[in-house]
Amino acid sequence: MAVPASFEEKDFLSCCGSTTFAKHMAFASPFSSLEHAISVARDVWFNTVDVNGWLQAFSAHPQIGQQHAPSHASQTSAQWSKGEQSTALATATGSSLQELSEWNVRYWEKFGFVFLICASGRSTDEILAELKRRYTNRPIVEFEIAAEEQMKITELRLAKLFSSKESIPSTTDKDSTMFAKKAEEDRISIIGGHVTAASESPVGKSIQAPARTRPPITTHVLDTSRGGPAAGIDVLLEVWRGAQSRPEFGASDNGGWVFQGSSKTDSDGRSGQLMSIVDNVTPGIYRISFNTGKYNPRGFFPYVSIVFEIQESQKREHFHVPLLLSPFSFSTYRGS
Repeated sequence: MAVPASFEEKDFLSCCGSTTFAKHMAFASPFSSLEHAISVARDVWFNTVDVNGWLQAFSAHPQIGQQHAPSHASQTSAQWSKGEQSTALATATGSSLQELSEWNVRYWEKFGFVFLICASGRSTDEILAELKRRYTNRPIVEFEIAAEEQMKITELRLAKLFSSKESIPSTTDKDSTMFAKKAEEDRISIIGGHVTAASESPVGKSIQAPARTRPPITTHVLDTSRGGPAAGIDVLLEVWRGAQSRPEFGASDNGGWVFQGSSKTDSDGRSGQLMSIVDNVTPGIYRISFNTGKYNPRGFFPYVSIVFEIQESQKREHFHVPLLLSPFSFSTYRGS
């Protein structure tokens, strides 16, 4: 049986350039599996690492189309970056690299950090098209997207880290082949689909998903007028338990919403625990509300409520509901 994989802080710094991330991952090591490590990594990246840590991680990447990594990036990180861009470089022409370079400069001038994308397997044309599309985003929206892309890159690199130190239970060629095949299938399952449910191993035994390390519903509020997190906003989470199966648009709720939990956003704009940490969230219709009037008495919205539904098939997923707020507008989307 393979022993838990243990790594040092420098190993995790090669996966993600944030020193806060690396320290927390090293402290949590050893990990029983790659899936366990990715689960902890996502929790650390989205719930512990702050804005400065995100920017530090971004700065460890070379610009897309360039092979030379920043001087402060580790040798391993630089090698991985080169490999991740191999498809893009192989499909590039002189003109496409020139255009990519010009757009990299424009992106940096607008957002203040390098354009970040999980480039593995992507052509230069694909990357350039995505850069142009994301260039139209508001800075606060693009910042969140870049953080999501960093996490994708981190997951790929964690897989490489585990691959380099996998323990083989037997020295026979047959056993080694079976183990390597299973490890590869596990990696593809985790990274390709961000596994949250059990899956079948090659020998027919199910692999259970690890217990959650954070509540299944979380939120993050960003103040676009200030260009940073919105701290001190009261947040309320409710679930629909009315006589009807679902609330009707325009109809009175008649007490159908039931309290689940409440919190206040911290200095990084993230709410505290709004519900219990459970493996399976109860399917249903949820409402998350923000006391925006108290946060900004001169704003247009006294409060903002977002209603969403969790299906039976989604009960093991994580639902991150960020709010992008300004005095006279707001927007949201489903994050990870």
